[in-house]
Amino acid sequence: MTDHPDQAAHGSSQAPPAEWNGRATNRFQWLPALAGAGCVALGIELALDGAWTSGIAPLLMSVIGCLAAGLLILFGTLAFVHVAVRVDGDSLEVRCGHAGLPRRRILLSHVTGAEFVPRITPRHWGGWGYRWRPEQGTAVVVRRGEGMALRLGDGRTFTVTVDDAEEAVRFIRARLHLPAAGGRPRD
Repeated sequence: MTDHPDQAAHGSSQAPPAEWNGRATNRFQWLPALAGAGCVALGIELALDGAWTSGIAPLLMSVIGCLAAGLLILFGTLAFVHVAVRVDGDSLEVRCGHAGLPRRRILLSHVTGAEFVPRITPRHWGGWGYRWRPEQGTAVVVRRGEGMALRLGDGRTFTVTVDDAEEAVRFIRARLHLPAAGGRPRD
């Protein structure tokens, strides 16, 4: 998704867009979130209607366990229901979930390359979410499909799943004055 997607197609003499925005969504993440909400509801139910005759310690542990597990599942999955990516003149910002957390901002001055990745799968990264693998770098994976990989100046790689990643890579390469895939550097 770009701010003015048909601008280049019509040969407009206007300046290129100042920023690129994209996002990716995983509706499947709502299912684990519902399970987390169920655990929270069970913890509340146990606290309100539990048989306190068997002792306070076992019931208290059950209530705390259900609430803690439910909240961890609920917030852990809702954080990765979608990802929003914004690239402007000097940085790339990735915001996850409805609260925008976790968030990562990478200055384009720290980027040495950008590549379109046609297929990213959670299996390659060990699941959904914010991931780190020593041999692959860091990634934000919210769904299966296309994404982009940025090579950073310190040798690390940052990968993110996002719709229309090919356009994002073109936008970043233009900002960095890098050649298009298979092309020459622009002056």
